[in-house]
Amino acid sequence: MAKVAVLGYGTVGSGVVEVLTINKESISNKVEQDIDIKYILDLKEFPGSGIEHLLIKDYNMIIEDEEIDVIIEVMGGIEPAFTFVKQALSKGKSVATSNKELVAKHGPELLEMAKENNANFLFEASVGGGIPIIRPLNNSLTADEIDEIVGILNGTTNFILTKMKEEGLAFDIVLKEAQDLGYAERNPEADIEGYDACRKIAILSSLAFGKHVAFEDIYTEGISKITKKDMEYAGVLNMDIKLLGKCKKIDGQIYAMVAPMLLESNHPLSSVHGVFNAILIKGNVIGDVMFYGAGAGKLPTASAVVADVIDAVKHKGKNIITKWSTKQKTLMPIESIPSYFFVRVGTDNVETTKIEAESILGALKWVQLEGENQEIGFMTVEIEEGIMTEKIEELKAQSSIIDIRNIIRIER
Repeated sequence: MAKVAVLGYGTVGSGVVEVLTINKESISNKVEQDIDIKYILDLKEFPGSGIEHLLIKDYNMIIEDEEIDVIIEVMGGIEPAFTFVKQALSKGKSVATSNKELVAKHGPELLEMAKENNANFLFEASVGGGIPIIRPLNNSLTADEIDEIVGILNGTTNFILTKMKEEGLAFDIVLKEAQDLGYAERNPEADIEGYDACRKIAILSSLAFGKHVAFEDIYTEGISKITKKDMEYAGVLNMDIKLLGKCKKIDGQIYAMVAPMLLESNHPLSSVHGVFNAILIKGNVIGDVMFYGAGAGKLPTASAVVADVIDAVKHKGKNIITKWSTKQKTLMPIESIPSYFFVRVGTDNVETTKIEAESILGALKWVQLEGENQEIGFMTVEIEEGIMTEKIEELKAQSSIIDIRNIIRIER
C-alpha cells in the first residue's frame, strides 16, 4: 500500500481527493496496490466534508512519517510550497504538483534534488490542466528535435476572446462575465496580462530545449488592449485573435513570447474556443502534433496530478529522468524576433495615410471596415520587431494625420 499526503484542500486539492476516491479501484489495478490518503494539510476547517479525520495543520507530521511515499503539493504560490517540497525531496519522498509558479521558478533545482535522493518531482498539471503535455515532451517526443511550440495556454483569456468575437461584446463586459462564472479571479491580472501563460511557456521551453528558460526573460503582453473594433477587423480578415505562448528555434537560437496574435482560419489553433487549451508542437521528424483539452478546472487538473502520483508510486526509489538543466538559456532579444503585424490606424484622409505608411513600411495589405471612413488597418510582411518599432515611431513623427490605435502580431 502507498500512502500519500495532500498539501492544500482548495479547488485542486479537493479534486485530487475526489479522483483518488471515486477511481480508487481502477487506480489500484494500475499500480497493483492501494493508494491511500493519510493526511490533508490545511489551516482551514471543513466541517461536513468527510475529510475531517485526515486534516492536520503541522507539516512536520508528514515529513517525519516514514509511511508517506508521495506528497501532493496543490497549495499554489512559491512559499511555503518551495520549502515544503525541498524538505520532502530531501527525505526521498516524491512530489506531484500543479503549481506552475513553483515549477517555472525552481523546476530545475527541484528536479536535481529529486535525482540526488532517488525520488521524483512531477508536474504534469502545471501546464494545460488535464492535457497531457509534460510527459509526451519528456518521453514520447524524445526522438525529435523540437523546433517550435505554440499554444493557447490560458482558458480564461481564450473564453474572453471567444465571447468578444462571437457576441460582439467589449472586453470589460466579457471579463465581468468570466468573473461571475468563476473562470476569472476577482483580480484577473495574472490571466489577462499574460503572466499565467508566460510561466507555462517557460516550463515548456525549458523541457523542449533542455536549459532553464527564466519566465522573467520572456516578452509578455496580455489581452487588455484588445477591443471590439479589433475583433471586427479579425472577422473581415477571416481570422481569430488568440493569446498565444510561443517558443521557437531559429538558426540555433531560441526566442519565447506571450502575446495576442491573429490566426488565419486554417491554423490548427484557430478553432480552439471557450475555456479550452491547445498546444501545437513542431518536431523535425514527427512534424506537427497538437494536444487539446480542458486546460483548467477542478477535475481535469486533479486527473493530471493523480496520474503523476501513479507514476511516482510505480517508480518508488527510482528517478525518472527529466532533461532540464539548471544552466540558463539565453533568449534572442525581442528586437531580433521576426513577426508579421496588423496595425489599426485612425485617420481623416485614408488615401494620404496609405501613401505615407507605404513610404516607410513598403508594400502593405490594406483592410477597411464597411462604412468606416476615419480608420483603416494594414498588414505587414515579415519584419524584425526592433525595425517595426523604429518604423512605427518614424511614421508617428512624420505624419500629422495618422493615429496608431493598436498593433497585433500575426501567427502564420
